[in-house]
Amino acid sequence: MRDLISDRKLINTALWIFLVGSVLFGNIPLFVITYLTVAVFMILRTTQSQLTRKVKRPMILTYVVLAIFQIIFVSVSFANQDANIFAKLLSRIIAAASVLLPLAVESNIIIRKRADFYLPSVKELATISFEQLRNNKTAITDSLQGLGKIKSTLSSDNLKETFEDLHRHSSTKYINNGSLTDEYFQLANQTLDDPFIYLVISNTGSSASEIISLFTQKQYNHASLSFDADLKTIVSYNGGEKVYPPGLNAEMVEAFHKKDDASVLVYQLATTRAQKKIIIDKIKEINETGSAYNLLGLVTKHSLRPNIMFCSQFVYSMLKLAHVDYFDKPAGDVRPTDFIELDYYKKLEFCYEIKF
Repeated sequence: MRDLISDRKLINTALWIFLVGSVLFGNIPLFVITYLTVAVFMILRTTQSQLTRKVKRPMILTYVVLAIFQIIFVSVSFANQDANIFAKLLSRIIAAASVLLPLAVESNIIIRKRADFYLPSVKELATISFEQLRNNKTAITDSLQGLGKIKSTLSSDNLKETFEDLHRHSSTKYINNGSLTDEYFQLANQTLDDPFIYLVISNTGSSASEIISLFTQKQYNHASLSFDADLKTIVSYNGGEKVYPPGLNAEMVEAFHKKDDASVLVYQLATTRAQKKIIIDKIKEINETGSAYNLLGLVTKHSLRPNIMFCSQFVYSMLKLAHVDYFDKPAGDVRPTDFIELDYYKKLEFCYEIKF
């Protein structure tokens, strides 16, 4: 018993030395290696636990998502060379403390499920049955496939493109004003006799979209509105394609073709002339007042100002404003695929799919 207590004290001491050392001397490679090592350790630990497969899979996914968030955080915060000493120290403390997050997740599950986690001894490893290996095969295979997708998504090119674009965004003030022209609103008003508004759900393959897909686990991660079936009036909140500031911008279908298997789904939703006019007028008001892309809201699910939104938040807000929304959910929680998956009353009608 004394040996056990002594070993635990030694482990705790070593852990504290590592965390303090990471705060003082840690760099991006050290933290990335640490995060990945802990994630792999926890995944293996989970596959050998006595939990059901239904519980194991979300846990494994949680460890993968945590590792992604951790890597993104250190990559962004450590890359800012202009930050003051206090900000740098705070970033290092957060980066070091987040190493313990997977353990906190495991501890929470243990308390809830009252199950024990353990690493098998050498003797136990020698007696693992083929049945146990078969039971864990699916979970391990899914994890490896997920890691393969993560590796390609978090490639240096994708991360570089995403991080270089961050400085263009603002979650506190309007930075986009007047990007929609008078010609756009003329086209939109010409569609008032069309008794439908069109929901466009797309899988573009942009670097930001691919990173978002790691968290949503969905193929389609962008939503837009169009007032005509030919998508000449397609509009949404986006990054502006480095032409316009992030926020409310017109879109072109051709710009969705950022990877070989990119695709676009188009649905129509019945509206009255008055309802369509309400949405057009609101978009015109946002265009004149100003807007910004709600990058922070992808995590917090909230907007600091009314016209700061992300794509699906914007689409849902417009539908709700015109009383043509068909499911109930906070706008900040709406994902692009919700427009399809939560259509319980079959309000949408599929029009066509575009493949490139």
